[in-house]
Amino acid sequence: MSDFKLSPPGFDAQALAQVRSAALPRTPTAKSPDAQGETAPGVEKAAQDFEGVFLSQMLSQMWTDVDTDPNFGGGEAEKTWRGMMTEEYGKQIAKAGGVGISREVQQAMLRMQEQAQNGNPLASMMHKGEK
Repeated sequence: MSDFKLSPPGFDAQALAQVRSAALPRTPTAKSPDAQGETAPGVEKAAQDFEGVFLSQMLSQMWTDVDTDPNFGGGEAEKTWRGMMTEEYGKQIAKAGGVGISREVQQAMLRMQEQAQNGNPLASMMHKGEK
């Protein structure tokens, strides 16, 4: 049987690709959340999904050196279950408000969308104060 492992340590490329595709601009009315309380469709969910993926990866690192206990089943099944458990923990933590990552990601995505709509997509990548 094969091991259930994530691709290179620290991230799940497929999950990140899904989050990235959900964040693509779909409407010409991207507004910052502070403007009128409105956001572009999908941006809030994409930011929350990103935070969930990030937290899942952080949590999975906590379990890397913990051996499976034969008293509770152990083996490959428990290793697979742990992966699913940490993924769901990450999603639920993000859904419950997370640790603040999704808000920052959402603001960055909206800033990039606004810059792209104004014809200057690279300006959003520059930090404030840089020229």
